[in-house]
Amino acid sequence: MTESSDIASPTQEATPPGDRTRPGSSSEVPRLSLRVLATSDVHMHLLPHDYLTGQPSPRLGLARTASLITARRAEAPACLLLDNGDFLQGSPMGDMAARPPRGGRAAPHPAIAAMNALGYDAAALGNHDFNYGLAGLRQALSRARFPVLAANLRMHQGPARWTLISRRIADQHGAPHAITIGVIGFLPPQTVDWDQDLTGAISCEDIVETARATLPAMRAEGAQIVIALAHSGIGAVEPSPRMEHAATALAALPGIDAVIAGHTHEVFPGPHIRPGPGIDPVAGTLAGKPAVMPGFGGSHLGVIDLDLTLVPDAGAAPRLEVTGFTVRCEAVDPALPAAPEVTRPLMRAHQATRRHLGSRIGRSTVTLSSHLTLLGQDAGLRLICQAQRWHVRHALEGTRWQDLPILSAAAPFRAGGRAGPDHFTHIPPGALNLRHVSALYAFPNRIAAILMTGSDVAEWLERSVSLFARVPPGATNIALLDPDFPAYQFDMIDGLRWQIDLSRPARYRVDGSLADPRSRRVTDLTFRGRPIEADAPFVLATNTYRLASCGLFSPLVRDRPVLMKNDLLSRDVLRAYIHRRRQVAPSDTPAWRFVAQPGSSALLPTSPLARPEDVLSHDAECAGVTPDGFRLIRILL
Repeated sequence: MTESSDIASPTQEATPPGDRTRPGSSSEVPRLSLRVLATSDVHMHLLPHDYLTGQPSPRLGLARTASLITARRAEAPACLLLDNGDFLQGSPMGDMAARPPRGGRAAPHPAIAAMNALGYDAAALGNHDFNYGLAGLRQALSRARFPVLAANLRMHQGPARWTLISRRIADQHGAPHAITIGVIGFLPPQTVDWDQDLTGAISCEDIVETARATLPAMRAEGAQIVIALAHSGIGAVEPSPRMEHAATALAALPGIDAVIAGHTHEVFPGPHIRPGPGIDPVAGTLAGKPAVMPGFGGSHLGVIDLDLTLVPDAGAAPRLEVTGFTVRCEAVDPALPAAPEVTRPLMRAHQATRRHLGSRIGRSTVTLSSHLTLLGQDAGLRLICQAQRWHVRHALEGTRWQDLPILSAAAPFRAGGRAGPDHFTHIPPGALNLRHVSALYAFPNRIAAILMTGSDVAEWLERSVSLFARVPPGATNIALLDPDFPAYQFDMIDGLRWQIDLSRPARYRVDGSLADPRSRRVTDLTFRGRPIEADAPFVLATNTYRLASCGLFSPLVRDRPVLMKNDLLSRDVLRAYIHRRRQVAPSDTPAWRFVAQPGSSALLPTSPLARPEDVLSHDAECAGVTPDGFRLIRILL
């Protein structure tokens, strides 16, 4: 076994100014130490294997994280291991595990088997843990040997809201003390809105209001400190109703001692989180409380070391106070071995997944690559749009909408971003199998169709193109992308042509609110070579995620007729289309381009394999490599 001191990992570490233990405490007062280890957003990346490329993964895999967990546990006599949700969905192994068993009792879910093997003390649910339905969720959790938590969830036969964990910890003199740690879990209130299959079956309440109402009961039941597992991003310190990114506002509540954040796949503490009111990415605090967000897919391990003091309380039991802490987020070294206690129980599921993904369904005569998808060049995305249009056209035959023109919208799921420079799709010409279908369509959304007008379609594109930063006339080397705007919100609508004026500010924020009501970036929008009329009717093929009553597109779908939903999985539609066609050759010619801005340029971060000479819409050149490993391509506007 490798000694913990031999494990060298790049680390984001934060220590509050001064000593870890505040000065002035008496040496006679018992002082204790508790280490909290945390993972989040593992997304079924359990083994260091990328099922979408068929190759080993140097960045992801809980089995490799497990070796770091073992080392960090060995350093601390008292330790908790916690997970912050989104562990059941995110890779083809998760899709396979969600299938109903063919007979007899189902084997433990692979994620649960791995977490049982590692001895997790508690876990929270995340929004994606509901993607396969409530029956699948209950089946998976039934074999967990640790409490699974969701305080703001209302669901029949649902998980616990919070739990109490006991530990005996020796003080500085070696005397043991029994302490009780409360752990409470939260997930985004929007969970039920994002997954249409959950409507009416569950409800999710406001995170901060739930915590405010629940904390007194936890303390009354004996919790001496409280750790919040918040499957929620780092947002404003001031709460707002049903806020999605509530980790900072949650930390500000009296009675919360530490926060594990998640959901947005960021690393905190770390340089990529912008400081703000209540947010200190150097000290590793939210509202002054220790906090971590440990990345994605087992990429990082959050480590919070708490210094605790038993303070005498006249006429009552001693009170436990957090008197100091250190916080760090450790990147998992790719050289670490996968822990055998995790890999062994997963081998059968791993082999079954690889066999299934090897099933051949057709052939492509062109490369399907997302390297330049944010410039409109993505033959794989166009293939998805073609499949959606084909399915919707057949579904609407015999209805009063059968003669309406059908547009098809899709967004890239693998376009780099926080998941790193390897998070792109690149499928060379040749045989297509189920592995490639999963690479093209990563999420278990269902296909949907809605009735829209020409003005609706134009507004849909305005929301999508808010992904891009503003490039003032004459400005050079401007970062092209808004780092807070995820690529999966950038819909391409196949069947239209348009231009994007980057000299104008974004019309929308990522949450769908208006940023600049006077601005419009989309120009020269045409259908079949003619300008689109505002009241012209269209059918838009999309997916059920876009039908959510919250988020970027919600105002456009709220009152529009839904012609089809809760149909097939979009991935199954794509598979059926390829199987029917046998051979596909979608074009990667962009349907749009940026309006010319002579003397201006912008920088696109993309895959190390991308080449500037492949850009079709603009002149481009290489502009180096980012510290994260992305290739920068300079777009000459």
